[in-house]
Amino acid sequence: MGAVPGVALGTYELFTTFLHHSLAPRRCQNQQMIRAVRTRDLVVLLGSLAAIAGVTAALRTLPDVSPTTAALALLLAVLGAATLARLRVAIAVSLVAMLTLNFFFLPPLGTLTIADPQNWIALVAFLVVAIIASNLSAAAQERTREAVARRNEVTRLFDLTRDVLLTTETAGAVEVLARHVARRFELPTVAICLPSDHGWQIYQGGAQDVSVDPAELNSALARARGALEFDARRRAYGGTVHAGAHGEVALVPLRQGTKAIGLLAAGSPTLDIGTLDALAGVVAIAIERTQFLAERDAAALVRQKADLAASLLASLSHDLRTPLTAARVAVENLRGELRPQERQEQSAAAMVELERLTRLVQDILDMARIDAEAIRIERQWVTGADVVDAAIAHVRHAVGGRALRVEADEQAEVEIDPRLTSVALSHVIENAAQYSAADTPILVRATVDGDGLHLSVRDKGPGLDPGELEHLFERFYRGRASRLGSFGTGMGLSISRGLLAAEGGRIWAENAPDAGALFSIIVPGRVRRAVAAS
Repeated sequence: MGAVPGVALGTYELFTTFLHHSLAPRRCQNQQMIRAVRTRDLVVLLGSLAAIAGVTAALRTLPDVSPTTAALALLLAVLGAATLARLRVAIAVSLVAMLTLNFFFLPPLGTLTIADPQNWIALVAFLVVAIIASNLSAAAQERTREAVARRNEVTRLFDLTRDVLLTTETAGAVEVLARHVARRFELPTVAICLPSDHGWQIYQGGAQDVSVDPAELNSALARARGALEFDARRRAYGGTVHAGAHGEVALVPLRQGTKAIGLLAAGSPTLDIGTLDALAGVVAIAIERTQFLAERDAAALVRQKADLAASLLASLSHDLRTPLTAARVAVENLRGELRPQERQEQSAAAMVELERLTRLVQDILDMARIDAEAIRIERQWVTGADVVDAAIAHVRHAVGGRALRVEADEQAEVEIDPRLTSVALSHVIENAAQYSAADTPILVRATVDGDGLHLSVRDKGPGLDPGELEHLFERFYRGRASRLGSFGTGMGLSISRGLLAAEGGRIWAENAPDAGALFSIIVPGRVRRAVAAS
């Protein structure tokens, strides 16, 4: 009996040492997950010890309990711990259950000594069964965790792919891509490294910047451009290296096909190499897509310029020829013998055509200023009535004889550029006069409120084609009906939008509730009550 305390003390020290190492923190980036796992293991351990104590107390109240019954009851507590916690916790619970079985249910009771050799076999068998069952349960848990991790990996890759497809802007696309990678995979430090003529371009995506020596980047890229081999164990292609003094940054090649175009740098990653390699593949596809989008936009711009040049040449060749021909005929007639009334009519006709020609040249100059962003803003205090009067005077040749209904505010002034606003309004009024019947009125309304100047032009024409609403303000665009029934360059509404945009205004079009088209304009500016003229 003297050896019993020594055996108990040695067993206790072995158990406490094992428990200390089983709960020691492992190196991992996600400290919150470590704390959660440790807390769960501690709770399961305490719960299992409480269950062993409860089972022991319950069995001790029963008379003539066999060791087999006690072993099976204690084995349930061990299996519960193996199901809910890690293997090391289950093994610790198995040791406690074995000691409990020995102390309370194997004779001699109340000691850790074993009198019958057969009880050694039973005790060892209990411990082996408990450890095997714990190992099987832990293996099943590990496979479950791996399956969940693979599912999360596929889900995150899918979400990242969707982010890539929703990105249509080419400017700053790589920076946005790096932020998407950091957000989807919860990486605190990640960067996309692309070589350039002037060194490396590093696009940071995480909350912390990745710092890698350019020499290490050059070495990693050179290694990635070697033979391409797939490592089935790590589920990754070759070329991945770790940089930094302690290997804290993983450098994964970005490949387009078999060509390495850059590196994905992940600092202290919690993801395995296979996941990082798959992630790098998606990033490489996204970069290639960005390049294709940039090339497409450049090609579309070249095509648009060619179309604009062709449209401008076609429009100007017609619209310049018409007033020039009419003016030349009128001047030729003035050279002959005409009565005073006829001479006056020919002079008026020549002046009308010259005004049309002047307006066409002015439209070309306005379009050029809009393209060059060379429009000067000169704000003045004016009323809505002043702007409407200037616009009507600007297009008096186009609205001559038309019924104009003007509702303009004269009680408040707004600080805007009156020239730009009136010219923009004049194009809208001219458009309404051109595409509505001559015997129908045109309503022009101007109001001033806290937002600035509100202008609207409404006609009683056939209205707007819903399919053409989004194209109305494109330069040289003319609807199907206008191409068949009227002349024009298609620059008027585009010029209006450009002039208004220069002073912070906007214009839009819609069909009126009953009939006709309704064009609305808002020009922001400070507002005050109109100053009475002295």
